[in-house]
Amino acid sequence: MTLIAERPLGAPRAEAVMARAATENFTVASWLLPRRQRDHLLAIYGFARLVDELGDSLAGDRGAALDWLAAELDLAYEGHATHPLLVRLQPVLVQCALPRDPFLRLIEANRVDQRTHRYRTWEQLRAYCALSADPVGELVLEVFGLATPARVALSDSICTALQLAEHCQDVAEDLAAGRVYLPLEDLERFGVRVEDLHSAHVNAPLRELLAFEVARARALLHEGIPLVAELRGRLPACLPVPGRVRPSGCAREGVPFRVRLAVAGYVGGGEAALRAIEAAGYDVLAGAPSASTALRLRCLAGTLRAASGRR
Repeated sequence: MTLIAERPLGAPRAEAVMARAATENFTVASWLLPRRQRDHLLAIYGFARLVDELGDSLAGDRGAALDWLAAELDLAYEGHATHPLLVRLQPVLVQCALPRDPFLRLIEANRVDQRTHRYRTWEQLRAYCALSADPVGELVLEVFGLATPARVALSDSICTALQLAEHCQDVAEDLAAGRVYLPLEDLERFGVRVEDLHSAHVNAPLRELLAFEVARARALLHEGIPLVAELRGRLPACLPVPGRVRPSGCAREGVPFRVRLAVAGYVGGGEAALRAIEAAGYDVLAGAPSASTALRLRCLAGTLRAASGRR
């Protein structure tokens, strides 16, 4: 049995962690789902947010705090977690037979954040996104009972795109934390200096750079749209995986339209974020551009049309 370590001083309360849920793409799209699946995804969201809070905001030893969370995750798999968010996650781990690796990658992403504040190449940044973003999409597919290697690969493209959109929106916030998530090779290509990110507004070279990053994120979103197309109709769900317990209840059902709608909502939310950046003239230094509900709905409809092969 895993030993119970002392909770880090200053670890956020569950209520504070979940307070942001109503405004984020992951949870907004989840409201399209039945209550049980929505609760499962909110439990996963709570874990992911807790990891980020410990890695980004804790005043004390963040490395030790992440070690504590890894031990707490072990306890959750044993049914003995102590933090309310991990206690909430415990039944989901069992009912959906969730693998441990995606959770560990989310923790590792925040360990990387403690030692890496710049990424020289796009390949390095994408490898970071494979830790910080892609595991969430994999876990969503696991909750739906639809995780296959091909679907996870499509999900990875979507999740990396969503992470890139967030990086573009939050340039000023990330810089205040001492981090730059725009590849340095791209800054050099467009003649942008890190010092330019400290300005009150974007200059012409930075605007061109951000347009390039937005186009990259949009291309990745489009790579992932076949995942939405694949969920058309009622597909067989929860195919048996050797060595894995079939998620509870999934074997008797196909994939409902609301699951497809939720996945399209993630893609549409990403597209809406990119359009909001464009509508702001790429001036992310004046504040993070945000998408309106109407724009999100239009982008959701556009994603469904694209997945159906219609313009």
